Amino acid sequence: MSFFKADAQSGSSSIRAGSLTDLSEDERLLQSTVRRFAAEVVAPHVRKMDESQQFVPGLIAKLADLGLMGIEVPDEVGGAGGTFFDAILAVEALSEVDASVGLVVDIQNTLCVNAFLRWGTLAQKAHWLPRMAEGMICSYALSEAGSGSDAFALTTRATCTASGYRITGRKMWISNAPEAGLFLVFANLNPEAGYRGITAFLVPAGTPGLTVGRKEDKLGIRASSTCEVIFEDCEIPADHLFGEEGRGYKIAIEVLNEGRIGIGAQMLGLAQGAWKHAARYAQQRKQFGKPIASFQAVQFNLAEMATDIEAARLMVYNAARRKDLGLPFVTEAAMTKYFVSQVAERVASQCVEVFGGNGYVRDYPAEKYFRDAKIGKIYEGTSNMQLMTIAKQLLTDPVKI
Repeated sequence: MSFFKADAQSGSSSIRAGSLTDLSEDERLLQSTVRRFAAEVVAPHVRKMDESQQFVPGLIAKLADLGLMGIEVPDEVGGAGGTFFDAILAVEALSEVDASVGLVVDIQNTLCVNAFLRWGTLAQKAHWLPRMAEGMICSYALSEAGSGSDAFALTTRATCTASGYRITGRKMWISNAPEAGLFLVFANLNPEAGYRGITAFLVPAGTPGLTVGRKEDKLGIRASSTCEVIFEDCEIPADHLFGEEGRGYKIAIEVLNEGRIGIGAQMLGLAQGAWKHAARYAQQRKQFGKPIASFQAVQFNLAEMATDIEAARLMVYNAARRKDLGLPFVTEAAMTKYFVSQVAERVASQCVEVFGGNGYVRDYPAEKYFRDAKIGKIYEGTSNMQLMTIAKQLLTDPVKI
């Protein structure tokens, strides 16, 4: 995929002169290619996927063919050989059309691929990364019924066996679980040690004792499946330990920091898509003999939405560039998720208002953007958790303020 080879010599993550929204030629090619894919391949099925709560057959394979299921996977093992920023551009572009499709690419890349690149053994990388690049979905299994914002209050347990480990417990709110070929699972191997007993494991789909439960009937991002995942004396070999014993909490924290930038990109794309529909509709809808876009009130509404989106884009791109450059980005990631999720909800709401009564019915796209936007303030760290992170980071390093 040539458009992923952006600035291979100079480093595509370098922040260029001018706006943070300035992209290299290769990054623009990537962005335009994914936008065209979203418009031609995804858009015709958005309503059907929302109503049926599942992706159309073959969609994941088409995403993989475009290189989007293993963006940072090295090209020598079948991946696209791109950057984290490339993944962010792809998630943003897909989410303009459907946030559910943006989400499956986001989780695959910002959570799972990133985790493998940093903590996977050479054997694990060699075995799983090519499969992920080919379209095998990896599902991130951390949350539980009693373990949401308090992510380390896990009740799922792991015990050592003669040949490896046994996992027992239940996970909730697990995205892409029915489609997954692999689960990255967090369980406590030493409950007496508290969060320091949390350990990560690789559990392939089809492992005896692993069951995917009921699919949640969600408000938004309905095409992306969200399910309970049950582990009943689920035995895995020793080489399915991911990272070190007792270091799962570190993996979870650090991967979610990157994932928050991904959710920012998803919400940014959603807001951009909502704005485009609102602007187009305002120029077509006539009242009092002229398009409603000619009225100052509507113009101001669209201008405010566009300003919010530009500010959101600057935050997303800045956080992603910092990550690629190896600069600290925890504060920026938390700020990004907090602010951009607010922008998405606000812009989607304003989009409904521009559509008026038509914005409240499913014949038009506005109501879906509105439903999809709400989750941005909830998953991968609620808005309150982001504010806690921001405050903690700033108060321990006042120079940042």
